[in-house]
Parts: sequence; C-alpha cells; structure tokens
Amino acid sequence: MKKNMAYPYGVWMVVFIVCPILLIVLYAFSDSAGGFTAENFAGIVEYWPIFVRSFVLALISTVICLILGYPLAYIMSRQPPQRQQLYMTLIMLPMWMNFLLRTYAWMSILENKGFINQFLNQIGLISFLQNHFGYTLDYIPLINTSGAVVLGMVYNFLPFMVLPIYTVLIKLDPKIIEAAQDLGAPMRIVFQRVIFPLSLPGVISGITMVFVPSVSTFVISKLLGGGKYMLIGDLIDLEFMGNAYNPQLGSAIALVMMGLIFLCMWVMNKFDDGSSEEGGLML
Repeated sequence: MKKNMAYPYGVWMVVFIVCPILLIVLYAFSDSAGGFTAENFAGIVEYWPIFVRSFVLALISTVICLILGYPLAYIMSRQPPQRQQLYMTLIMLPMWMNFLLRTYAWMSILENKGFINQFLNQIGLISFLQNHFGYTLDYIPLINTSGAVVLGMVYNFLPFMVLPIYTVLIKLDPKIIEAAQDLGAPMRIVFQRVIFPLSLPGVISGITMVFVPSVSTFVISKLLGGGKYMLIGDLIDLEFMGNAYNPQLGSAIALVMMGLIFLCMWVMNKFDDGSSEEGGLML
C-alpha cells in the first residue's frame, strides 16, 4: 500500500525533473541540425567572466545574508513563543507578495528620482557634496549598479537564510547551554563552542538556499542592474528567448551551471558532515 502511494510522486519527478534534465542534455550535445557535437561546450569559454561575476555577486549576497540572518534567527529563538510567531510573520510577510512586484518596488526606491534620492535632497546631502566636493549630479546613482543587484538578492533571499538557522536554534536543548555556563564558560565561549557548532547544519542549509538562487537569478540583475551586469541566468535567458536564439548553447551553459552548483552543494555537504562529527566529539 505504501509503495502504491509513492507512485504519483515518482511520476511527478520523472515528468517535471528527469525529462527536462534529459532534454537539456540532449540539446547541449546536439547542433542545430540535430547531430551530435560537443562544440557547444567549447563556446562557453568566452562567457567565463559572466560565470565569475555571477559567483562573486552570489557569494557577496550570501555572506551578507549570513551576517544579517544569523543574529536575527538567534534573537528570534530566544524570544517567547508569541513573539517568535510575530517575528516569523513579519519575515514571511514580504514573501506573500509577488517576486516581480517586490523587485519593481526597489526600482522605484533606488531610481534617480526615487525615495532615497529625494530624501537625500531634502536633508541637503547632495547640495553639500556639490558645494564642498565638486559633485556634479543632482542625485546619487543607486539603480543600475552591482550594489543594487546585491541589495535585491539580499532582500529577496534573506528569509531563506533566517528560517533554517532559526529552525535549528529553536531545537537546541537549553540544558546544554546551562551546563556550559555552570562550568564557568562566559556567554561568548558558550556561543563559540556550543551554540554555533550545533547550529552549523542550519547555517549550511541557509547558505545553500541563498547561494543557489542568487547565482542563477536573472530578473534581479535585469531590473536592478539595468542589463549592465549580465549574470548566468541572463545569459541562458538570452540564448533561449533573445535575438541570439541558440538553445543548444543555452542548454550547454545550463548544464555546466548545474554541474557547478552540484559541486558547491557537495562541498557544503562534506563540510556539514565534518562539522557535525566535530560537534559530536566536542559534546
């Protein structure tokens, strides 16, 4: 009976996961005439700067999400249950809004005559820069920059860092922390040697959940970067939907990207296993 219940899930995986991957592999190793070729992968070399830019921006976004998300998750886990539910609702509330709408909202905030630049004009900061430092613009360029792309990634993917860490921290046995404090360890040492090592599985999950969508996004870079900072997702979208229609090359790029992501996840899982064993030995 249990095996029969698993059949729909197996069919769903085959139709929506296995078949698309097989189509990508088929296109990646075929030419426009349908014959077998590996030249599509040779053409990826000229796009390595885009790969590097994508991984660098995704890494920066992931680090910022970790720096912001871990303290937030820790503070949430130390609150009473009712406040935890309130904080969880506040974190999840933006996620109920459409992804594109949230990104368009940041466009209106960061544009040259947007909310931030209007506020800077009102407080006289731009006039101060013009009078004392020879600044020539009537605004501070915020939109269409790499910083705007990173900001969009952090804003959209920060909950994916907070939730896994919070889920692990909330399950920590308070007796372990109390035992460390009873042995004379200050709170800094308790966090360094007890709380943080035990929360590493959540940290690893959060890093994976933020890094993967960040490195493959294309909407954020297109809207907040103005097309000036092309990422891998933009390149794949261009090969499938743009004027340079070349689904074979796009599939090859997607396949390489998939392999790099799986490699990163494998490394993170290895690090997670090693950290778990080290944490077990410490306890």
